[in-house]
Amino acid sequence: MSLIKMPYEVSNEFYLKALIYGQPGLGKSTLSVSMPKPVLIDCDNGIHRIRPEHRPPFLPVSSYQEVLDVLASPEIKEFDTIIFDTGGKLLDYMAEWIIQSDPKKGRKDGQLTMQGYGVRKYEFINLLKRLMTMKKHVVFVAHEKEEKDGDTRYIRPEMGGSSGADLIKELDLVGYMEAVGRKRTVSFTPSEKYYAKNSARLQDMIEVPELTNGRKNDFMAGVVVKCREALQEESVQVKAYNELMDSIGKEINVINNVKSANAMLKKLGTMEHIWDSKMRAWEMMQIRAGELGLTYLKEKKTYEKAESNAI
Repeated sequence: MSLIKMPYEVSNEFYLKALIYGQPGLGKSTLSVSMPKPVLIDCDNGIHRIRPEHRPPFLPVSSYQEVLDVLASPEIKEFDTIIFDTGGKLLDYMAEWIIQSDPKKGRKDGQLTMQGYGVRKYEFINLLKRLMTMKKHVVFVAHEKEEKDGDTRYIRPEMGGSSGADLIKELDLVGYMEAVGRKRTVSFTPSEKYYAKNSARLQDMIEVPELTNGRKNDFMAGVVVKCREALQEESVQVKAYNELMDSIGKEINVINNVKSANAMLKKLGTMEHIWDSKMRAWEMMQIRAGELGLTYLKEKKTYEKAESNAI
């Protein structure tokens, strides 16, 4: 059994890693719990902001140790998605936990020392590594913050400086949620205004449906389905591409004269190409033509036998 897989052998097993951020009151928490079979790690004491009919099982966090305990508990196994709301508050609990473990890592005002921030960064990276191996969907919820670069203003997720950068590197999606007129939207494509990430290749901006008339809260569950379908479609395309290039390569390799070269050239022009297959086939043809001493005449769009320069 080969350990190395082909590009089209991507597993159908897919676990979404996402961050949803934006202004307070837009429904970020409700949106996050629309994931498949979620459990909410409620770091922000915000369960009451979710309508009762949409509330999932939750952990009312009062310490970071509780988060570690629940992730190690058999209880977590029955859930498909772990949601951290908010990520910024999770980092605050992590800081308290670090200072309790080693008071030298904290200042008198309760803030971390520089060394303490280094420990938190290390602990947060360890938490991310653990989550990435649990075979669960993971969603972080965060508030937005505004940063300035001269006169330019940017909107970023409030996720504790470098910890936010460490998180974003691991994610498939970063969605910025905002109100556009009377509609709520979530945007996954970066812009000059806000940061986003769209590894799943979703449409740039998606309207978030209103949960009226008993509508099911399943928006993000639908996103997971779309991501899985996209991966499967890509796997099929990669397999077809590889098979096409393999077939083209074999036919080009058996070209042995100007007649067979021109026949193959004509065939390449009528083929249904995939991605860059036409360009790659042309490059392969040129290499084979050189080996056979053939010259391509652009005006006639055919190969001819090159004249000998020998004296």
